[in-house]
Amino acid sequence: MHPRRPDGFDGLGYRGGTRDEQGFGGAFPARSFSSASDLGHWVTTPPDIPGSRNLHWGEKSPPYGVPAPSTPEGPEEEPFPGGSGGGVQGQSRGTTLPPGIRPHCGRRENVNTFPFSSVNTYEQLSRFAGFGIGLASLFTENVLAHPCIVLRRQCQVNYHARHYHLTPFTVINIMYSFNKTQGPRALWKGMGSTFIVQGITLGAEGIISEFTPLPREVSHKWNPKQIGEHLLLKSLTYMVAMPFYSASLIETVQSEIIRDNAGILECVKEGIGRVIGMGVPHSKRLLPLLSLIFPTVLHGVLHYIISSIIQKFVLLILKRKTYNSHPAESTSPVQSMLDAYFPELIANFAASLCSDVILYPLETVLHRLHIQGTRTIIDNTDLGYEVLPINTQYEGMRDCVNTIKQEEGMLGFYKGFGAVIVQYTLHAAVLQITKIIYSTLLQNSV
Repeated sequence: MHPRRPDGFDGLGYRGGTRDEQGFGGAFPARSFSSASDLGHWVTTPPDIPGSRNLHWGEKSPPYGVPAPSTPEGPEEEPFPGGSGGGVQGQSRGTTLPPGIRPHCGRRENVNTFPFSSVNTYEQLSRFAGFGIGLASLFTENVLAHPCIVLRRQCQVNYHARHYHLTPFTVINIMYSFNKTQGPRALWKGMGSTFIVQGITLGAEGIISEFTPLPREVSHKWNPKQIGEHLLLKSLTYMVAMPFYSASLIETVQSEIIRDNAGILECVKEGIGRVIGMGVPHSKRLLPLLSLIFPTVLHGVLHYIISSIIQKFVLLILKRKTYNSHPAESTSPVQSMLDAYFPELIANFAASLCSDVILYPLETVLHRLHIQGTRTIIDNTDLGYEVLPINTQYEGMRDCVNTIKQEEGMLGFYKGFGAVIVQYTLHAAVLQITKIIYSTLLQNSV
């Protein structure tokens, strides 16, 4: 920007060492300055403000459309921003505008009225949307779906059950019976222990990756060695969290009728006691932890592989669909913000659903092996009241699979599958409601 200030301007109408104001003639004689250093000592030059006019005393701004006379400093600026080499005045070069928001172009005096508030509002809404959408998904996965997880595990370990609860209708009926006879706590038991197990899993993975060369994430330029090391890290993590997962499983399936008011860290205490062989006494049918390592690691690694593959695949499809249906030039701020968050949530939802459905039989076997010999008493999932003991005598994973197939049939591996349908139906409904709410809020705000 070339300054519009002529030579010799001192900020108070000083021209060539004399003052032009008539009001200072009698009482205040004019004072001349011998050098530019003296002038700079008394007078400070105002900064060049974009869009401002540094006028002399008595000068007026020229009307719109009439070009101002050129100055010795340089050529006159364009009355309108833009052109071949210019940007929007008042906007830094590094500033990027959200899609659908355009700067105001018009009179020269109004160039400074570019709506930075719109950009700030967009950024604030973007952060708020990301936090809110992620929080809603986390709440649905770990809190709202917990009653479905409780009933699903109770049905899986109940080898006495005659009703398999394969549909969501029977699941809702039995959940209502539990809530009526035992209260709301019957469906929310063990929720704190599930968070503890997740925290232990994340902590163990981070610690192992720090002290070993095993990669915590796989780069785009992956190779079979890197994949193998990454899966080895996951396997070690599941091994560390295994005793605490077993203790959490017991808390979620134990009947509320005979359950004591244990503390939130009871899961950690029971897990450590399971490792060192101390704590609550168990029966002789209790399987050692060494025999539980293979099914636990197998289920965890397969769940991770299947969910990762499906997540990448679904995310790729959604991004291509969004790119083809919404060109970059015509994308609105609302649609742009939704496209930034919801495809990943939908991909996570599809990945979790597919992996749970595919590995449901293996999960049934795993839970029965973990619960055996722990003297756990569960609720009767056929009646909705009374309790039942767990007295299985499986010798291992293969014996458990063969026994379920012979005594309960192939559908015995899918006991409580209706709870999965209810769980992911609730999850999908929450995602859709969240999307509608944020679309409405963004349309009213942007």
